[in-house]
Amino acid sequence: MKKISKLQRPRFKSIQVQRYLRAMWSAALILGATANAAIAAEAATREKIEQAVGKIANELKQVCPLSDPASQGAFDLCRQAMFDDSLIKQMMLPVVLWGRQRDPNMTLKETPLTQFAPEILAGLYMPLFMFDGKYKVTYNEREKLYLATLGVVFRNRLQPGQFPYPFWHDAAKWNTYENANTMLLWIDPNTSKLRFAQFSIFGEVVPGYPAAKATVPAFDGKWLWTDEHGKTQPAVTLFDGLYRENNPYKQKLDQSYREFAITLRESQCLSCHVPNNPDKMKKLVLLQSPAHASMEIHRVLKSVREKKMPLDEQGIEKTLDPQLEQVLLDKGGAFEKLVDAAREWERTQAPRNQ
Repeated sequence: MKKISKLQRPRFKSIQVQRYLRAMWSAALILGATANAAIAAEAATREKIEQAVGKIANELKQVCPLSDPASQGAFDLCRQAMFDDSLIKQMMLPVVLWGRQRDPNMTLKETPLTQFAPEILAGLYMPLFMFDGKYKVTYNEREKLYLATLGVVFRNRLQPGQFPYPFWHDAAKWNTYENANTMLLWIDPNTSKLRFAQFSIFGEVVPGYPAAKATVPAFDGKWLWTDEHGKTQPAVTLFDGLYRENNPYKQKLDQSYREFAITLRESQCLSCHVPNNPDKMKKLVLLQSPAHASMEIHRVLKSVREKKMPLDEQGIEKTLDPQLEQVLLDKGGAFEKLVDAAREWERTQAPRNQ
């Protein structure tokens, strides 16, 4: 090996230093480019979400504007527009969690919420609110989600059968609904889709609302009831307005659910999957009405087949009587087929607002 003279050594070290500096400079350029790319991607995501929320807020103000909270006509127009093909419905994931904001400091993981398909959330719950068109989009570092806040007013003076179930069964829940002034939309930055939605009393009050407090009936423990005209209520949960009157499967759906509901009760499913959430589940699934059950039927039957339902008092899966399990699967399967057929028929029809 050739020896390096003392005169050559400083030059050799200088070359090493230069190579090291070039390597460090290249690494810094790469890191800088990566950081700039991440910043650009984040800015693009934020802009995309802000634009989408802006369009949603504008549409909601047009189809569900501030009006008389008792107006059935305004409610019907809003509900039809929301259910058919609204922008907010398009933004939802196949499963969205919904509920009240009990405390702004409570994380979403800690908050009890109810699981809904887009059709139920857009068709039964969101139309209960009127929108003033105001909105704001921020990034919530704690949840790692974008948060869109929209100004709202609750339709507190509709007839009892227009609510998906008696919200007044719980005084605190009804108070939050009646005095809600904000809707919170939690949006996933990776998909730009809506994952969680909440209503809250912790925002800015819309001037002039609520105009008057509602007088609600006493809750008698019944989630479904018969009114003075002999009609089952809540009417909105009987696919009233969700499906067209001429949908050939609409009438059959009601009878099929009634048969399925008997088996649900016998299997003790309706002792848990009801709005008062007796088991205090963090993610509640509702089955107490035809509309609620229709959007959960696929997951319900899957859970029964996989022996994950029902649960005992300790929350452990328990074995159903084989004969009862088969009846549950048979009745549920018949209901499931009608739900799929009704939805497919609706899908092939022109939007009702045309």
